[in-house]
Amino acid sequence: MSDTPSTPGATDRLTVYADYVCPFCYLGTRSLAQYREQRTEPLALEWHPFDLRRDKRNPDGSIDHDADDGKDDAYYEQARQNVRRLQAEYGVEMAQELAIEVDSLPAQQASLYVAREHPQTWPAFDEAIYTALWQDERDIGEVDVLADLADRVGLSSEGIRTAIADDDLRASLEDRFADAHRRGITGVPTFVADGRVARGAVPPSQLGRLVDAG
Repeated sequence: MSDTPSTPGATDRLTVYADYVCPFCYLGTRSLAQYREQRTEPLALEWHPFDLRRDKRNPDGSIDHDADDGKDDAYYEQARQNVRRLQAEYGVEMAQELAIEVDSLPAQQASLYVAREHPQTWPAFDEAIYTALWQDERDIGEVDVLADLADRVGLSSEGIRTAIADDDLRASLEDRFADAHRRGITGVPTFVADGRVARGAVPPSQLGRLVDAG
């Protein structure tokens, strides 16, 4: 099920599983933007949320930062090195390399609301969330930040506040997280085109092969 806007004239579709707190998802959006600029035809994009913090969440949805997820200092250092490598490869400046303490759940719930209720504005809101975190070092887990981002792209800040507090919308978001796992998505970003899959912040040329292989 897609909650993202339709793209007139698009015959090719790319599904993206992502989490805003994943630096490789941000870098993946930069690669995707470069690929789309190279295309002569429009590309339909289908967004699916994914919760990287799933295994560290308490029953109330908060994050237990002390929970052991198997990621040690060596893991994070390797991640930083990979982020720096991809920054150089894609020509991307980032204010931070990791966002370990940030909870993306409010941002993903707000994004789902915008995708459903204001689909034509969703791309701008999606971009605003990524920019706020990775360029401006803002905490996208804060409702005030998300309300400000909504206002900046022409949406009602109060509508965003209401959406983030909506238990039914939260349940829908959880359903999408569960659906991603049922489909075998174990990490992000994951790109899917007509059953073909690419994992990670792959370069524009690989996205092209993924989409055009059909």
